Formats: sequence, C-alpha cells, structure tokens
Amino acid sequence: MSLTKFIRPILSTRLHKLDAYTSKAEILQRNVLRQLLSKSCSTEWGSAHGYAKDLSYENFARQTPLNTYEELKGFIDRMRHGEKDVLWPGRVKWYAKSSGTTNDKSKFIPVSTDALHDTHYAGGKDAVVWYLRNNPKSKIFDGKALILGGSHAPNYNLSDSLVGDLSAILIENINPLVNLVRVPKKSTALLSDFEIKRERIAMEAMKQNVTNLSGVPSWMLSVLTRVMELSGKQYLNEVWPNLEMFFHGGVAFTPYRNQYQRLITSPQMHYMETYNASEGFFGLQDDPSDVAMSLMIDYGVFYEFIPMDEFENETPTVLPLWEVETGRNYAMVISTSSGLWRYIIGDMIRFTEVNPYKFIITGRTKSFINAFGEELIVDNAEKGLAEACRQTGAEVLEYTAAPVFMDNNGKCRHQWVVEFSREPESISEFARILDENLQQINSDYEAKRYKNITLQPLELIKARSSVFNDWLKQKGKLGGQHKVPRLCNNREIIEQILELNSDL
Repeated sequence: MSLTKFIRPILSTRLHKLDAYTSKAEILQRNVLRQLLSKSCSTEWGSAHGYAKDLSYENFARQTPLNTYEELKGFIDRMRHGEKDVLWPGRVKWYAKSSGTTNDKSKFIPVSTDALHDTHYAGGKDAVVWYLRNNPKSKIFDGKALILGGSHAPNYNLSDSLVGDLSAILIENINPLVNLVRVPKKSTALLSDFEIKRERIAMEAMKQNVTNLSGVPSWMLSVLTRVMELSGKQYLNEVWPNLEMFFHGGVAFTPYRNQYQRLITSPQMHYMETYNASEGFFGLQDDPSDVAMSLMIDYGVFYEFIPMDEFENETPTVLPLWEVETGRNYAMVISTSSGLWRYIIGDMIRFTEVNPYKFIITGRTKSFINAFGEELIVDNAEKGLAEACRQTGAEVLEYTAAPVFMDNNGKCRHQWVVEFSREPESISEFARILDENLQQINSDYEAKRYKNITLQPLELIKARSSVFNDWLKQKGKLGGQHKVPRLCNNREIIEQILELNSDL
C-alpha cells in the first residue's frame, strides 16, 4: 500500500482549521495571546508585567514594552544557565544560534518544548497538508525526504541542553518515525563541517528514492550539484525520477529559480516557500500560483506590526493583525511560546491580502540602503536583479551591496558585488538594466538618481567564484541557516568581501 494514501486522510483533518484563517483571524489571534499569557503569568517576566489569563490585548500592549534581543539578552542568558520560570514556564533546554545579518554577534533564541511542537513542527506538517491538497496525485511519502540541517553543541556544558542551528535542534528532537522517511542519517545531518557533510549527504542520498527536498536554496544547490557530479547524470530527475517537491526558505528563491529549473526538468516538480526562522514558523505558500504566503495564526505566535515609516520613532504605532492594511511595509513584532515578548524580529513584510492574511517578505529592518534618502530594500533589489537576469540571460548566485559615500571625485553611488552562476555577456549592460529597473521600482531611488545629482549610476563588481562562501567560512558560518547580508547601510561587510575578492 502507498504510504501517501495512508497518511493523506490523517493530515487532511487539519484543513478545516486552516480554512478558518479567512473568517476567524482576530478570534484565533486573541486566543493565542490568551494561551501565552495564561501559561506565563507565574514566570518572572509575567509576574513583573501583570500577566493574567483574562488580560486583554489592549492591556497587554500597555503593560509590555517593545523588545529587541538586547533587552531580553540578560534573561535569556540566565535561562541558558539553567534557571527556570524566567521568560517562559519551566526550564528551556534548546537555543537556536542566530548570527543576524549586520554583525558578528550571535543571538541565542530560546526554543521551548511548546514552540517545538506547536510552532515549528506544526509548520512542517501544514506545509505537507497544503501540498497534498494542491496535488491529489502526490506520492511524496512513498520515498524519502532530503532534509538539510546544521549542527549543535552542548550549551554551557549542560549535559541535557543544546545550542546550535534551529534545523539541528529540530532534527535532534524529531519523532523517530520520521527518520524512516528522511535522509541523510542523523549523524551525517548534524556534522559541523559543511564540506565533509555535503560529500556524505550526496553519497547517502543518491542511493535513495528521494521524493522531496527541504532546506535553504543556496546550501541545497551545493549538495545537489555534488550529487550530479557523483552520479554523472545531466538532470537531477535522472537520479531521483520520483522527485516532486522542494520546501524552501531562509533566503529569497528568485535568484536560484532558473538554476533549479535547469537542474530539474521534470514537469511534476513543485516548489513551496516557507517562512521558518529561529524565532518561529510564520508563513507558508499555500497557493503555488501566488508568491505571497499565508500568515500562520494559530501556532503559539501572537503578531503585531510597526509601520516602517514610524519604525525609527521613539514611540511608534503598533498594530495588531486585525488592524493592518495591504500595500504597506511593516516591521514584524512577535510574542511566542518560547518567551519572546513583543520582540522585534527584524523582518519587514507587506500584506497583499487581509482575508485571509497573505504577505511577502520585503527585507530586513536593518538590511537596506538609505544613505542618501533612497530607501532601497531587499524586495527592490530582488526584483531589479530578476529583470536584469531576464533581459541578459544571466543567473545570480549571491550578492551584496552598500553605499559609496564619496569617492575621490566627490561622487556618491551604490556599489554591488555579484557572483554569477551564469555571467551576462556584458557586465556593464547588466548593471545599466539593474540601475534602470531600480529607478522604476523605487521612486525615492529614482529621485536621487535624477540627472546624477545625488547618486551616480551603480557600480557592479563581478565576484570570483565562491567568494561569498569563503566569507561565510571565515566567519564560521558556512552551511546551516547562515546567509549573506544583501543590503547594508555601511561598508563593513562589503569591504571584507572585496578584500577576499582580490585574493586570487
């Protein structure tokens, strides 16, 4: 009997709750907040802020400050040393290490047992639920899932506490039955050396009937490329003829889409974007024809949003989900079942619908260039690069950009370092098209580029092969969930990459 046929009706019982997202969003979110407050009212944080089971959202917002990691760091460090009932009830044993995007400081995000099951694993399950609904002929469980993970290590030498990549924590705690339908084996998946891990994953996976992939597009592509080298095949579907799905997240898929489509030519191949961060599982692309994701509103995460035009204000407006509008950029604020209270996660989103709530990720609150009032965000960059690739036939593997505040001639511009997997015939033409499209996409950038008065045409520097991987390796961030910063408002990171780029 097909395992997929057996599992499908079990998972489909979740569909009616997902359909309630359309009509009961406010009720679901208020229920989530009530549950969070009820569980945490006896913790140190809950007692200090007057939490109670019947506390309204309005009073919760009034009694709880907005927080970044710096405000919660002291509490989290005490939790890492084994203290109980600090931000969340009981003892939290697992901590997802997140490096952020603009500095070398690590963040240690608590991951409670509640968050593991009610948020992270729930997201993975719902991804499959929606996929099966959209693909009634799927045989996804009749083979194995290739799931990439990072690594972990003991936390402060406490024997039963771990710190590391979220993916490693998820693999470590996963239901043992899931290991029957996934590759690679656990010991391989948790290796810390990505280069050794890639080789072993490729060797193990190419011998299996892989039907689906899960991971960050950049790291998965590296593994798949090695599978192709070892197999000697031209297309990945020749290695795995039953491959049908890639659940991807962590970085934008747009720069990698053409490479995957060239690698996997099977008409049965599908792709689904997920929004799964160390802090929680937030979104799923439930409709393959729509790039927007559905906000997951019954996962033990309560959402609030700060309009980006108020983000730098001392007392910005903060809106609950049921008060947001479409078409505006918001900084996302979360309260979670791991004890992150009114936590500014650093991601920026824009809603495309509010019934149900669907959104796209438009960038990071600290990943932008606004050195001259141009307000260039990652969403602008991704769209501009996509159009430049379309017109030139190029493919972008990695990139970063930063301002040049003033050169020897007193000129200001943006400087881009781009690593191509397929180079354009003319780098200068690619740069011209990118610059023109950024002006079409972003009126502030267009205004600053007007007659070259404020900004000169952007400068594009071709990166040597693997320079971004070398930078990540230098920082101890190769593999796992680590990402290359896309846009920076200062030159710290781009200067480091340019120095490596000159090391030929």
